Amino acid sequence: MTRSSTLRLAPLLAAASLMVFGTCAVAADNGWGTPGEFHGTKSQVFPPWQNGANNPATSKGLDFTIPEVDNLPDFHGSIDNPKLSIFVGGNYFFAMAPLVAAFEKEHPEIKGRIYYETIPPGLLIRQMEHGNTITVGNMTWTVKPDVYAAGLQKVDYYVQHGLLKGPAVPYVTNDLTIMVPKGNPAHISGLQDLGKPGMRLVMPNPAWEGIARQIKMSLTKAGGPALATAVYDTKVKNGETILTEIHHRQSPMFLMQGRAVAGVTWKSEAIFQEKIGNPIGNVAIPAQFNTKAIYAAAAVKDAPHPKWAEAWVNFLKSPTALHIFEEYGFQPYTQGK
Repeated sequence: MTRSSTLRLAPLLAAASLMVFGTCAVAADNGWGTPGEFHGTKSQVFPPWQNGANNPATSKGLDFTIPEVDNLPDFHGSIDNPKLSIFVGGNYFFAMAPLVAAFEKEHPEIKGRIYYETIPPGLLIRQMEHGNTITVGNMTWTVKPDVYAAGLQKVDYYVQHGLLKGPAVPYVTNDLTIMVPKGNPAHISGLQDLGKPGMRLVMPNPAWEGIARQIKMSLTKAGGPALATAVYDTKVKNGETILTEIHHRQSPMFLMQGRAVAGVTWKSEAIFQEKIGNPIGNVAIPAQFNTKAIYAAAAVKDAPHPKWAEAWVNFLKSPTALHIFEEYGFQPYTQGK
């Protein structure tokens, strides 16, 4: 077997999944029969939820994707000599498939040669600091990114510190929402309900998820520092708040498993879950309590493929890309918005 073919098969054969941190074991311990549990198939509960649509590689080889067991939902495409590698915070992993397809339609010469990762922005930076190398389960690989995309503040920071080549280019905004199981069985009406004793929550981990900072701001707006402390300190200590171990795409999983009754995510993520038919709903957060995110991208310093890095960054603010984003509730960025 050639080195090239080995690299193509390695992501499919890696014994790794989103459950690597033990979520699978916890789900089994719960017996899959607890009150309020989602009784659909496990393939509906565990990502990837898009049936291969988020893999832009043209030659896929052996299909060895098994939800909950061998999965790798945050790594997309082929690592065999990509022409464009994108490190993008996972907040819009679900929009990447149509975005990549639209980009490839405009640039057919790059079709099948795009690789992208959608782990949290802070972990992407840590990967870059580790020589662009990452280990998942039994597999280790190295891909240098051409583009980094995250919140505007974070992208600006790394432009100023020389990791990225400026300018940071903002393109869309997003609002927070309270994600709940379909039908809202706990009758959550607003952020203040999240601080009530007995309300089991799943919340993004502040250690590597930028959204946690924005959630804390919204909690403080709605209920003062006491509410933020209750959700992110008191309830964490007493076990009523589960912190995500990888990414807040775990939130709908835990809600469907009956492990939590609510969690704060971006509105776009709840819309995506509803679009694919998962039993997820959301409770809107009023504007006065909400905290808006601005997404931006920039080319990585010394990107291997600067031409395609520039083309992708410019594409993100194009009418074609903005239309795709708007289907999931994002809004185009306007200066000062």
